[in-house]
Amino acid sequence: MRKFSNKPDTVYRYHDETKHHFQKYARSLGYLDWASQPDPFRRFDGAEIIPLKLPGLDDQPTWDGLFTAVRKPTPVNHESISRFFYFSLALSAWKQVVSPEGAVDSRWALRVNPSSGNLHPTEGYLVNTDGVFHYAPDEHVLEKRAEIEPPEWDKFVKNLPPGSFLAGLTSIHWREAWKYGERAFRYCQLDVGHAIAAISLAAAGLGWQATLLDGIGTEQLAQLLGIVDAQGAEAEHPDCLLAVHPQGQACSSLSLPEQAMATFADLPWQGKPNLLSPGNMDWSIINDVAAATEKPPTEGVYGKTVKVVQTCGSPETPGVTDSPTLSLRQIIRQRRSAAVMDPRGSIGRDAFY
Repeated sequence: MRKFSNKPDTVYRYHDETKHHFQKYARSLGYLDWASQPDPFRRFDGAEIIPLKLPGLDDQPTWDGLFTAVRKPTPVNHESISRFFYFSLALSAWKQVVSPEGAVDSRWALRVNPSSGNLHPTEGYLVNTDGVFHYAPDEHVLEKRAEIEPPEWDKFVKNLPPGSFLAGLTSIHWREAWKYGERAFRYCQLDVGHAIAAISLAAAGLGWQATLLDGIGTEQLAQLLGIVDAQGAEAEHPDCLLAVHPQGQACSSLSLPEQAMATFADLPWQGKPNLLSPGNMDWSIINDVAAATEKPPTEGVYGKTVKVVQTCGSPETPGVTDSPTLSLRQIIRQRRSAAVMDPRGSIGRDAFY
């Protein structure tokens, strides 16, 4: 394997060497090692658990209404944060295979946010005036990793509209590499995009919008989310940070005050990440491309134009369905993954839509 000294060449090499070809597949284990299958749920043992109440599937807002009307922002509180995660990164269903004898052979969860192979490498975090929290979808709870003093929080969010909080996303590359080998980094990036879209839709349903804070550096984000010391194949890779704020308002900067961010280095972090597999395999090319795609803080590089992840609540946006009564939350919660198609059946166009 060729060695390169600069970051762009490392990225080009990764994409070139992880392509499928007519003559060969990209490198992977070649089979599913069920003994080392990763736990689909990251938990922080010892962290304080904050239960979130399960919300109902309200008729409002409708799917069309999300795109055709500006909604009044919902106050940020325990209930609305629960709704935010329940309609973005939560479990949507459990599936199981039952033997002819009635025994459950296997059982697995589906989530609101789609994922390559239903492996879900993406982890979600909340940062608000109360502290830094990891979201655990298996129980729909928050795990408190650290506490923030109110004066420090005020300095921290001075560039954001009032009523803002932060949502962070990370990837555990091993969850995808277990099945897909060297191509895993590609799929982790794809899944982060799915998660950003899911967060944006859930936020819009509450009268909020999500803005990607492009100025944040990789190292800063790791420090902010408390994953800076993560090591090995099961480590979390910091991906992105979003400001969630009332619709129609803008962030004055796509970064956060550097001095305020530095205070996160001294926070007493709670909880130890659980072991996901009894054994795992490190794919060095994934480590190489992950390191090559890390970014420094880039304040001012993108200008001060706010980058809205999902344009919702815009009066100029036409409706996208012919059924304005479809509930946004019902549509979100009924998302499923198709594993096997039945060739004996079919549905018409109207039923499909």
